[in-house]
Amino acid sequence: MKKYFIYTILFAFIATISFTGCKETETGEESVAYETLTTYLKANDMDLDKIIVNTAGAKFVMAAPVDGNVSAKWVMDIRSAADFATSHIDGANNVAFGDILNAAAGADKPILIVCYSGQTACYATSLLRLYGYEDAQALKWGMSGWNATFDKWTANCKDLKSDDNWTTDVADAGSFDAPSWTSSSTDGATLLQERVEAVVAAGFKTAAGSDVLANPGNYYINNYFSDAHYTGFGHVDGAVRVLPLMIADCGKLDPSTPVVTYCYTGQTSAVVTAYLNVLGFDAKSLLYGINGMSHSNPFWTAGDGVTNHWGFDSNPKDLPTVN
Repeated sequence: MKKYFIYTILFAFIATISFTGCKETETGEESVAYETLTTYLKANDMDLDKIIVNTAGAKFVMAAPVDGNVSAKWVMDIRSAADFATSHIDGANNVAFGDILNAAAGADKPILIVCYSGQTACYATSLLRLYGYEDAQALKWGMSGWNATFDKWTANCKDLKSDDNWTTDVADAGSFDAPSWTSSSTDGATLLQERVEAVVAAGFKTAAGSDVLANPGNYYINNYFSDAHYTGFGHVDGAVRVLPLMIADCGKLDPSTPVVTYCYTGQTSAVVTAYLNVLGFDAKSLLYGINGMSHSNPFWTAGDGVTNHWGFDSNPKDLPTVN
């Protein structure tokens, strides 16, 4: 009986050591994957700033040309097939969001992505730039900016904020561990390819301003404004301000909570959100940005350097389409 007891204790000890070792290995693998990917991105000049503005100096968006001539672009229209069939930019190619990577491989010109409001196109542009199409761009404001017939913006510009959910108080960003995820791959290029493909397959991740304002505690909210605009406009209660959001700054974001980024229009935040999802965050872009939450905010006119105010400094053009 004594010998049996000793064997039992010994077996339990070995099992405990083995189990602990497995946990440490899994945690280590998660850390290594993130570190390998981010090291690769930094080494290849693909930190977030180079996705927002590429090495040639081209921003992720381009405004609709005054004459409507986009013949130098391979236009990828990611709206529904039905809406595309009704009306689209001459020469455009209708591509489902989930097929953007396959379609991009056949493009013989720099890609211009078109959607309804510009937001989904910006999300797609971020992913294409990470996938190697660094000259890809989104049509700013989407078809809404091309012609007033397609305007999705006006109906979504709202005043939803209240004294209960809006503040000018500064919230300090925290300090967090990196996102946890694993892969059987061990090289940065393959990890990046896998992550981009996974994020494309998952679709555009968004949050509604009404929900974020009603339940700010459900999210880790990042206001992607300058310091002056963060306090000038005010912001969602509890929102931090992390800008520029480089890889080195990602430790200020909480990977255990959905990270919502918002900007003026939801277009820059879409680029940021796609990038964060590739890094392994549970990230969402707040639809229509501050235009969709505080469209009548006096800081739009009182503030210095404030732009992208739909219906004021930003309006649709009257450019042609075909069907």
